[in-house]
Amino acid sequence: MLTPAQQEQYQRDGYLVVPDFKSGAEIAALRLRAEEIVREFDAGANRAIFTTREQEKNSNDYFLASDNTIRCFFEEEAFGADGQLKQDKSLSINKIGHAMHDLDPVFRAFSSDPKLAAVARDLGLLDARVWQSMYIFKQPGIGGEVRWHQDATYFETTPISVTTFWFALEDATRDNGCLWAEPGGHRGPLRERFVRTGDQVRIDKLDATPWPDDARAVALEVKAGSLVCFHGLLPHYSAPNRSPVSRHAYTLHATDAATAYSPHNWIQRDAALPVRGFL
Repeated sequence: MLTPAQQEQYQRDGYLVVPDFKSGAEIAALRLRAEEIVREFDAGANRAIFTTREQEKNSNDYFLASDNTIRCFFEEEAFGADGQLKQDKSLSINKIGHAMHDLDPVFRAFSSDPKLAAVARDLGLLDARVWQSMYIFKQPGIGGEVRWHQDATYFETTPISVTTFWFALEDATRDNGCLWAEPGGHRGPLRERFVRTGDQVRIDKLDATPWPDDARAVALEVKAGSLVCFHGLLPHYSAPNRSPVSRHAYTLHATDAATAYSPHNWIQRDAALPVRGFL
């Protein structure tokens, strides 16, 4: 699937952009299903927000129990001082997570892609296992920042194998909060580890290497339909979206079954819902 030049670029930079990976029809089907999930979501009963700040404090029971089901999370700025939504529910959701790829037929169809399995193999995942899916809205005006981080923080394996597959469902630009990454940053150390023990979580600080500055960061501006793949150690972030345009995306996190998946990672699977690959 990938050319030798693309594989070389991934090894050098820690990320790769594959344009036109998904069709307009595939994107439309996924977006329509996401809209249906949000419409059916009871905003009055569940008001959990998603933020990457102070995650030990903000990882509540609702979040932790979303590991193997499908739940909606609000943007951090969705509510006013009166505790009410500042705008329509459909414009207030931060993301849906975290097992749509296994539990929802439309998301499963999008995620079960022979082309995607081939890309994963070409990137080094000889026996891919998909642990998490997220539909990210990056809402206009209130889309929250996702701080600098490495995805291996949340999906530790020995050796590290987690790889992220990020699908642009709309054009992603500097204006609406595209991804930023540090080329070659995947050759650095793992800085943090997100550890779950029962219903308690903590972040262990492993390395004091500073996060990239603007001089080293590269904006990954991509068109709808593009696939962005990046290494689990690659530092990346996205800025808040203050524009009038949303930036929908869908992500999958996969590891290689040949590597040892940590029992302290926040998402675990058992025989009731076994972890599966892309096919």
